[in-house]
Amino acid sequence: MINQRKQLDSIIVTSEQMREIEARIFNKGMPVAALMEKAAILVARRIQELYPLSKLSRVGVLVGPGHNGGDALVVARELHLQGYEISLYRPLSKLKELTAQHAKYAQHLGIPYYQDIECLDKCELIIDGLFGFGLTRSLSGNIAQAVDILNQSPIPIVSIDIPSGLQTDTGEVLGTAIKATHSLCLGLWKPVYFQDQALDYIGEAERIDFGISPQDVWEILPQPVPRQQLTPTLAQQFLPLPRPLLTHKYKQGHLLLICGSRRYAGGSILTGLGARSSGVGMLSIAVPESLKPLLVSQLPDALIIECPETETGAIAQLPPLATAFDNYDVIACGPGLTSEVTSVVEQVLTASCPLVLDADGLNILANLGTIDRLSERDSPTVLTPHLGEFRRLFPDIEHPEKDRIGAVQGAAKASGAIVLFKGARTAIADPNGHVWLIPESTPALARGGSGDILTGLMGGLLAQASSRFFEEEIDRGAIVATAAWWHAQAGILAAKERTELGVDAVTLSNYLYRVNRDH
Repeated sequence: MINQRKQLDSIIVTSEQMREIEARIFNKGMPVAALMEKAAILVARRIQELYPLSKLSRVGVLVGPGHNGGDALVVARELHLQGYEISLYRPLSKLKELTAQHAKYAQHLGIPYYQDIECLDKCELIIDGLFGFGLTRSLSGNIAQAVDILNQSPIPIVSIDIPSGLQTDTGEVLGTAIKATHSLCLGLWKPVYFQDQALDYIGEAERIDFGISPQDVWEILPQPVPRQQLTPTLAQQFLPLPRPLLTHKYKQGHLLLICGSRRYAGGSILTGLGARSSGVGMLSIAVPESLKPLLVSQLPDALIIECPETETGAIAQLPPLATAFDNYDVIACGPGLTSEVTSVVEQVLTASCPLVLDADGLNILANLGTIDRLSERDSPTVLTPHLGEFRRLFPDIEHPEKDRIGAVQGAAKASGAIVLFKGARTAIADPNGHVWLIPESTPALARGGSGDILTGLMGGLLAQASSRFFEEEIDRGAIVATAAWWHAQAGILAAKERTELGVDAVTLSNYLYRVNRDH
């Protein structure tokens, strides 16, 4: 049961799935009022920890007409009984029955309520209980005006479940939305917490576990669980640790990197550094011949394969050692190649081993025709686009930024590839519809070269898992997600110690080993 409860922290449910789970709980005998009390009291306790009475006392509570408003009223009652000075903002007079009962008791306790948001001006904290999950209509009228006024105020805001005004699954702002300081997600994580467009509204996020039975969740969710955030516990399952005592370098995977040009020599070095940090047993790097001395000096443990080059310093063709694709467990191709190397990418697409494409490899694939070319491959392919590359690869997916989770699922299904959609909340999907979401990252990674580190790291992890010496089934999507999690954690750790401005790509590679040590 402990492991099942821990697993609940990783799953992500849509608004419809959350409704079905709650309906099952109620049908099995849990009173709605009891569940509301349970969840709201936990929220009230957490708010007292975040904002103790010794630091502030005047609290405004926004009360919506539904059960989110009922949650807010229970929180208001509990804080009132602890000595906080509570004021209620109730923009709508018509309330659901249970919410109306809590409003009646709040009046009995003498808690004042107002329909004018400016009456909360002197509050030191706002609790947002206007609307919870499942909102579909845009905020308008007095409520929208009130939200805009609060967003211009420096008063901290704690949202119950999700900030009012956000669409639960896509993170779309429905007209306007509360910009919360903290968001306390009730029960199970919702997709809104992993959509880039919602991050400016969510603030610090945490889940309030009010004791949903795992059995009630598994009865509703399909198996395997379609959406998961990658927690440290999950990530550890997909790292190639510990190693067996009896092993050798080829048993720990052989990765071929095809990268670099005279103009972008750094791309090949950084991709190599990422791969080396993965612990891959054998690393080969194909680069233009003029770069070989540079690569040997930076990566003396790698086998550097010199390739004939064009007049501008790009790879002209791959020599026999690089085209013996059966010698490699995984190939990663793209960083720093330039757009000249179309024939090289076409050749690499014929490889029978798993393939990771990034950067120029992606742009060339887009020009060749993503879906048509990938349909010719029998082996797994991993694509790692940022938003601009995603649009070029998948022009039929309109506005991918509006629902990144839906977009990456659609891309993986259409292409048959594992797609890693880079962003503040990176999303990874496989062709079977499984999605992994990276729960945290840092803007320190918004620097040239950090993506090259990720490509090498990912290729190295995949090579270790794909080694021909191992026969067991591997979950490549989960391994790709683990690489993204590892990369993000290294950035977070480096930013804490060196500030966000101090995390260049080489520094990032030096922090990768610290992640496994610290976790």
